[in-house]
Amino acid sequence: MRRPGRMRARGRSGMSARVVVVAAAGVADPIATGLRAAGLDVRGCAEDVHQLPEHADVVVLDLAVAGPDPDGAEGVHPVETLLDAAPSSTVLAVGESVEHVPVLAALRAGASGFVRRDCGWTELAEAVTRVAAGEVVFGPGVADLVLDSYGTAAADPVSLTERELDIVRLVVDGLTARQIAVRLVLSPRTVENHVHRIVRKLGLAGRAALVRYAIENGLA
Repeated sequence: MRRPGRMRARGRSGMSARVVVVAAAGVADPIATGLRAAGLDVRGCAEDVHQLPEHADVVVLDLAVAGPDPDGAEGVHPVETLLDAAPSSTVLAVGESVEHVPVLAALRAGASGFVRRDCGWTELAEAVTRVAAGEVVFGPGVADLVLDSYGTAAADPVSLTERELDIVRLVVDGLTARQIAVRLVLSPRTVENHVHRIVRKLGLAGRAALVRYAIENGLA
């Protein structure tokens, strides 16, 4: 791979985005090295979605570490598991190939982008930079796949996870973050982070707009 030009990933606060790589042993370190060479603030690596070394603004998640069911056909998708543990993080999924099942499963679970594992360092670093800024990012071929599957603009492909739908329904019912936290056995801060991410994912202005959107679209 070509050595990437240096760039800075900035979160929505304007601060340098903290990046963590979750990938199999022997894969994570080269990815981290390539991203550091691009000037990104890579804080560490993990081999499991349950073992992030520290808080990350962006998690680069190689779906190969997800176990026997990376497509999310059974149980909870690894992206959703990661976001439950670190709800303020943004996930960039990395997969072996651009196929309907793994791509759409990752996006439905809450990933903010999907790129192929064999993309160049420059492309990967650019994708991390863009998701850190709040964009939804697709590698070559992914946008067309999403467009075909949803029949809508490729920039708005992401549906809500079951956990997110539960939170939306409770928000519409008028429950506070603390009340929702008790109902779902979460912390109030985690609930607030979920609501923030849902609002951001749907491109809405705030909680009131979320309630209106949920009612108009039959989510509640």
